Amino acid sequence: MTDSQHPNRVGRAGEVHRRAIIVDGHCDTPYRMLRHNVHLDGHDPEAQADLRSLRESGITASFFAAYVPPFYAGRGAAQFAHRAIDLIESEVARHPDELTLCTDSNGIRAAKRDGRIAIMIGVEGGHAIEDSLITLREFYRRGARYLTLTHVNTNNWCDSSGDQGRHGGLTDFGREVVRAMNDLGMIVDISHVSDQAFYAAVETTRVPLVATHSSCRALCRHPRNMTDDMLRTLARNGGVCMINFFSAFLNDAVAEVIMRAQKRVKTRDAAGGTEELPNDATEWDEFLQWFNELGAPVAKLDDAIDHIIHAAEVAGADHVGIGSDFDGVPSLPQDLQTAAAMPLITARLLERGVSVGDVEKILGGNFMRVFDKVERGAIAKR
Repeated sequence: MTDSQHPNRVGRAGEVHRRAIIVDGHCDTPYRMLRHNVHLDGHDPEAQADLRSLRESGITASFFAAYVPPFYAGRGAAQFAHRAIDLIESEVARHPDELTLCTDSNGIRAAKRDGRIAIMIGVEGGHAIEDSLITLREFYRRGARYLTLTHVNTNNWCDSSGDQGRHGGLTDFGREVVRAMNDLGMIVDISHVSDQAFYAAVETTRVPLVATHSSCRALCRHPRNMTDDMLRTLARNGGVCMINFFSAFLNDAVAEVIMRAQKRVKTRDAAGGTEELPNDATEWDEFLQWFNELGAPVAKLDDAIDHIIHAAEVAGADHVGIGSDFDGVPSLPQDLQTAAAMPLITARLLERGVSVGDVEKILGGNFMRVFDKVERGAIAKR
């Protein structure tokens, strides 16, 4: 495809993509930068989202994850999260003409108006708060606008889809965390949680929930994905499922390979890992080698589109979004290898018969509606 043929530049798809507010619910670029000691504009052959590709993506707002590897649970998790937030702040400060650190929905709209990319912060892994609502509030004060209740590890108060359950979903303290986030105006992210934890969060919250980077289990049986009943329940709650682009969450053949594979041999002491992500400090290279040696197939762009359309058919077009997981997964679909390919999502949705209005909702309008409600919920409580 030549530059002049790129859907972000010509035709109806390009017009829709340029006009829309586009929100990516989850991007693991900060962890990649920490691991490789590079800047956002630095050369990194592993980069799935860097400054160049973000420019080309048309993304209005990207949630940069302050991801805390499960290794740090009980070993300085909050400190690691603060380190990631420090990095996000410093990278935005290096590019004031192109990036803006954003903490609310009005800031996203202002970024769109000003032609800049809004960088948002989400803390990934409930173990980061170290069982403290004070720490949770400190993350909010520093600009974090969501907390992913778990990662691949079950923590002291919430069960994970990637680990053994211990709490029947959420403990009483876990429900306190959800209510405290409602009070703050902080999005409750239910990606990674167990099915029981999802339903417990729905019972507890008084505002819509968001799955910032999850796909559909009816199309791909990985337990990280949401069942159709979960999608319908999320819709009744008013929330949004933002579709993840990891090949193993999109394509059942890929998922089957990794779920059947033998677990990696650990080279150092670590606790509670799964096949999805490394569970120690910086063992990403080991994980990539393990994954690549599986010989798993690669998903296709239309696999991602299938999940978006399926979620829209089950939950309704008002309850679907995009949560790429760029820089947090070892395999992306063909033709969707970096953030620069995001315009292809818009073009393909339109080609598949999704209306312009629904495409604009999916790209970011639905998330903006939910974010507004989460913010209003906090104001109403005060």
